[in-house]
This record gives sequence, C-alpha cells and structure tokens, in this order.
Amino acid sequence: MSQTLVFDIGRTNKKAILFDQGYDVIFEKSVQFEETRDEDGFPCDDLVAIQDWIQLVVRQTLENQDYNVQGLNFSAYGASLVHIDDAGNLVTPFYNYLKPIPDGVTQSFYKKFRGQFSIARETASPPLGMLNSGLQLYWLKYERPDLFKKIKWSIHFPQYLSYMYSGIPVADFTSIGCHTMLWDFSKSAYHNWVNEEGLNLLMPPIVSATTSSERVLFGKKLRIGAGIHDSSAALVPYIRTDENPFLLISTGTWSITFNPFNETLLTEEDLKNDCLNFLSYNGHPVRAARLFLGAEYVLQVQKLQVFFQKSKDAHKKVLFERDLFKNIQSIDKKYFSFVHLNTPWGQPAQRGWHVFKTFEKGYHQLIYELVLLQVDSLELTLGKEKIDKVHVVGGFANNDVFVQILTRVCPEFQVKTTHCEIGSALGAAMVLSNL
Repeated sequence: MSQTLVFDIGRTNKKAILFDQGYDVIFEKSVQFEETRDEDGFPCDDLVAIQDWIQLVVRQTLENQDYNVQGLNFSAYGASLVHIDDAGNLVTPFYNYLKPIPDGVTQSFYKKFRGQFSIARETASPPLGMLNSGLQLYWLKYERPDLFKKIKWSIHFPQYLSYMYSGIPVADFTSIGCHTMLWDFSKSAYHNWVNEEGLNLLMPPIVSATTSSERVLFGKKLRIGAGIHDSSAALVPYIRTDENPFLLISTGTWSITFNPFNETLLTEEDLKNDCLNFLSYNGHPVRAARLFLGAEYVLQVQKLQVFFQKSKDAHKKVLFERDLFKNIQSIDKKYFSFVHLNTPWGQPAQRGWHVFKTFEKGYHQLIYELVLLQVDSLELTLGKEKIDKVHVVGGFANNDVFVQILTRVCPEFQVKTTHCEIGSALGAAMVLSNL
C-alpha cells in the first residue's frame, strides 16, 4: 500500500505526517525551533534548521523498510518568500512577515500606484506591510538593492520546500492569492504594478497545487507535490466532501473564516476589516476574513492565569457552564482591552479582574468577547448564497467553551467541529493524489 509523507510547517509547530492511501495517519512527528534573527535583529524562522530537519525525516522514512512512501508534499504558512540566486543559494534571511516595513517605503509605493484602496481592492489584499509579500519584494528592491540584484527566483515558502526536492521553481495559486498584493483578481494575472517593477521576472511559472513531478530519492521513485498554502490546504477536504454551501473557520494563531461560495467584489469597508480573497487550489476565488484571535487568546489567558494564580495549563481544563454563560450574556458588559484586536465597542477601561470572582468566570467572559469578534469576522464573508453550516477546525475546535458559546451566539448555523490538528497536511496529501 502506497503512502504519502507531508510536512506541515507552521509558525510555531513543524510537523511530519505519513498518510496511507485511505488518509489514515501512520505516524506524526512534531518539532519546534528557536527563532534566529535577520540582519536588523528582527526574529525570524530558522530556515536552515527547518531544512535540516525535513531532510533528516525524509531520509529516515524512505530508508525504513516498513514504509512504502510514493508521495511527498508540503503545506506551509503563506506571506513569506524565499529568495534564491542562480545556484539555488539563499540570498537573504527568511524574513518574518511581522517585520515592519519603513513608512517611507509604503508611502512611496502607494503614491506611485494610485493609493491604498485602489490597489487593495484590485489585489483583494488589505494593506498589511510585510504580510503583503509583494511589498516585501518592493522593499528589497529599494532598501536592499545589492541583495535584490542577486535574486534569480522569489519563491513562496510552500513551493520552496517542494523545490528542495523537485529542483523545479514554481508558484501556485494558493500562495499567490494569499493577501500578497501581487494578483489582480479581475484579470486573473499579476497586477500591472508587478510588471512595471519587473518583479514578474522573479516569479517562477504558475502551476496548480495538484501539479507534481517525479524524482528518485534514496532509491525510491516519488511524486513530489508543488506545495500548498496551509490555510487553503485546510479547506480542501471540505470542498471535496461537503456538497452543500458552508463556512470554514480555521483556527490557530490566526482565525480565518473561508467562504468558497461568495464571489462578490470586496468593498473598502471589507478591506479595512481584514476581509480579502484567497485563491483555492484550482485558482477559484475564496472569500476570507482574518482575525488574530489565537495570539490574543494566548496573551489574555496568561494574564488571567497570573491574576488567579493558576497553572499555565489551567485554561485547558475549563468546561462550558451554561448558567455562567447566561449570566454573562444577559449583562453583556465588556471587560477586556485587547492588544491585537480592534472591537466595535471600543476598548473598555481595564477593570480589576477581581470582579470575576473565579478564574472560570473570567475565562468564560474572555471567550464570550472573542466569540463576538469571531462572529463579526464571519459575517464579512457571507454573500447571497444561503449558508447554514460552519465547520470549526484547529485549536479552538477542541475548546469546549469557545464551541458552546459560538453555537449559542449563532443559532442560525449548525456548528460542526473537527478535532484534528492535521487538516492542512491532509489537504496537501489530497491534492497530491488529485482525488
């Protein structure tokens, strides 16, 4: 029976998962790496360490006679480019997508190309600094010209991981369509600004995520996938198995709501609220809304646990209490001042958390406020198509309080959860099989 090895490389966790033909997991390995720093001292993923680990796992798995690996693919976070020279060597550090771009660079860019809203609407990409990977290239061209001149190819991260083994530089729709500010959705082509700056010359040929090549590694013939953006990969199993319209909320550090059934044009208000379009694995638009929910959750839970003198894992043991929630909902008062999230009700003055009396009440209050923001984000993706089902995957799918409160705040939806942390890897395995 043939098997597929998939590497799912997230910002925090790096995983290797071996699937059999029925997509059951044979093994799963996970590792975390200390960050390194770029030339400005800003933290970034240690790409060399990631590569070394991937190469070790590939060799060990292929040399193990108990396995029959015939496929290799990669899912990884987007908004990040790997820049290589003619010989395939790294030209720059692997820049963090949270690295700030100098104001002068962004001001120059928007002045040159008709302002923020126009280009944001055409590329379905809210202004997000380095998260717009096209802006990263523009920044490199004018702020690091000596490095920029050495670049032969700028490859999105999932496709670079594939390139390590295929030797074929490619771009794919899921990475290009991930708030990069590179793609003109109305023309289905790179935006004019990309061509005017000559950046299209650094972009490899575009392929579908179902594309693969064949290579022999350690004496075994493998089909090597082109790589796929992890958020888009998580959507694949649902597109292929759910016949009725649905929303997917993929949760983790980012909470991203996907609606593959809404093709309406983005408005300026949508863009201001971090609503955008992605491209699916086959190049079709997908409406999406992003929320930095997981990062905010971690920050606020840590504060609550310190205040109530709880262990660092105390939040994992809290179960939903209906009466507690009813009381919170009936009062509907906001307590939390969020760092990463804007709220329609403004940021309340930080009240003393002693008013919660217990850690559990404070935790329910926090989740209630986060769910309200999640619902606002979800509603940005709705279009004319009637939808009554929401799939929740990722970390919050395992959070009883979050799921129960979401279910009660949104009675018009059937909320379904998938208690699985490998959705992106599964999607990568499925597109390689092209099923």
